[in-house]
Amino acid sequence: MRNITLRYVLRRFGIFVLTVWIAATIIFIIPRLAPGDPITAMVARLSAQAGYVEGADQMIAAWRERFGLDDPLLVQYVRYLQSLVTFDFGYSLASFPTPVSSMIRRALPWTIGLLTITLAITFVIGNLLGALLAWRSTPWLVKVLIPVSMMFTSIPPLLASILLLYLFAIVLDWLPLQGSYGRGMQPELTWEFVQSIALHSILPALSIVLVTFGYWALGMRGMMVTIEGEDYMTLARAKGLTSRHVLYRYSMRNAILPQVTALALSVGTIVGGLILVEVVFQYRGMGTLIFTAIRNQDYSTIQATSYMVILTTAMAVLILDLIYPLIDPRISYERK
Repeated sequence: MRNITLRYVLRRFGIFVLTVWIAATIIFIIPRLAPGDPITAMVARLSAQAGYVEGADQMIAAWRERFGLDDPLLVQYVRYLQSLVTFDFGYSLASFPTPVSSMIRRALPWTIGLLTITLAITFVIGNLLGALLAWRSTPWLVKVLIPVSMMFTSIPPLLASILLLYLFAIVLDWLPLQGSYGRGMQPELTWEFVQSIALHSILPALSIVLVTFGYWALGMRGMMVTIEGEDYMTLARAKGLTSRHVLYRYSMRNAILPQVTALALSVGTIVGGLILVEVVFQYRGMGTLIFTAIRNQDYSTIQATSYMVILTTAMAVLILDLIYPLIDPRISYERK
């Protein structure tokens, strides 16, 4: 790729591996800091349901040995790193004998679809409103309404989802209350099923869009103000170009570059909000899976799902760093 050296690629890949390793180590340590363990928690749930579990102590000891929880932490850590490298996450401790990889395969497409749609809508709407906010020819009414709409940015995604759920699903009864598709429907490629998925995704996506687009709008406005006095802007106006042409071809095109960088970095932040939103709407994505795993102290599922989120975010940043010279030809990583 032009303007990129092999040394830069290797350095960025090394940073990528280091970032993933440090984050994976942290998610290995944090669940083990909590009191108790998943086997004891599972037996406690069985005792709560049945009133008494015969041979509970022997059962706990046998299952701890089966999953290697009695091994030294260093042995568990090495085995854990091997599973991450090979993507063999083993079995769920809370849903044995279900493999964790099959649980992720069922949940990941839902989160990827919702995350992709949410990111695209938020990025486009936020940057467009930010550009209009800084554009001189924007009508005054629009400049008043845009800041008013940003008040939702101060609301956490969890509260926004509860508010939208109450308003549109309970009071107005316009949209489904929960789930990923209609109850009783079988997953199949039909128009009714696709329509049901779209309806069930509106409220979760809107919960994220409402509270995040303001950040993009403010960032875009700041960049638009910064480049306002640049020479190419003065030249564009001196050439007699229309105001709209200057806005799209000169102002937004140059101001949006830092926003593209922030887009990759925001993946992790949006995923964090998406987890809570999915739990509220009982959406069948990674968020609900992570929440259930944390509640059940399911070490293997917590580690695997968190690792997939970290890997996705780090990969997005790496890809962006490598393709940035294609976005802006002025950027070069060649050594002078």
